Amino acid sequence: QVQLVESGGGLVQSGDSLRLSCAASGRTFSGYTMGWFRQAPGKEREVVAVITWDSGYRQYEDSVKGRFTISRDNAKNTVDLQMNSLKPEDTAVYYCAATTGPPARSESGYDYWGPGTQVTVSS
Repeated sequence: QVQLVESGGGLVQSGDSLRLSCAASGRTFSGYTMGWFRQAPGKEREVVAVITWDSGYRQYEDSVKGRFTISRDNAKNTVDLQMNSLKPEDTAVYYCAATTGPPARSESGYDYWGPGTQVTVSS
């Protein structure tokens, strides 16, 4: 089992940058595929980015391609999401998730979740 805690959220203006971090504890972090998801008010939770255990595969939701970058440091048990050129439509609660399975774009593919961190982008 792994415990996840997100940090780095906040209130920013359109065009600004934020870096989210997810700290993992528990079982061997390097064995997990990690994902970042987000949920905006009134909407379903959606995948933002996914990264495999060795960083060899990364996948992004279309609306964040070229703006967001997912990375991980297995030595520090962290996975980060660098978010640039933020837009008001990026406003959501952002969640970190982990799975021992293959990379998945659905939340049902993940076993462990953090409590989330709020990101608000004002226009």
